Amino acid sequence: QVQLVESGGGLVQPGGSLRLSCAASSFTFSSYTMSWYRQAPGKERELVAEITSVGGITNYSDFAKGRFTISRDNAKNTLYLQMNSLQSEDTAVYYCNLNYRLFTQKFNYWGQGTQVTVSS
Repeated sequence: QVQLVESGGGLVQPGGSLRLSCAASSFTFSSYTMSWYRQAPGKERELVAEITSVGGITNYSDFAKGRFTISRDNAKNTLYLQMNSLQSEDTAVYYCNLNYRLFTQKFNYWGQGTQVTVSS
């Protein structure tokens, strides 16, 4: 069974930084595009960033560009999200995500999430 376990969240002051990690297991991590999503209270879950399996091509939502960096270590089966210049609007639960299509069937897996709170 696919497992995604996030860590690294916490309380940080505005302007601070955090590095989130997502430990993946029970699938061939290096073969899949991986993503980070977030969900703030009362809001829908939204894409933060994604990274491809081959070449590590990245894509960011506008709010993350220039402040967040997604990366992966395929040898460690781990996905990362480095977040700098954090603002109160970044307060949310951050989730690691694996989703892919096999023929006509879609697969979608989530971690349990890690809370990020930006506050003075």
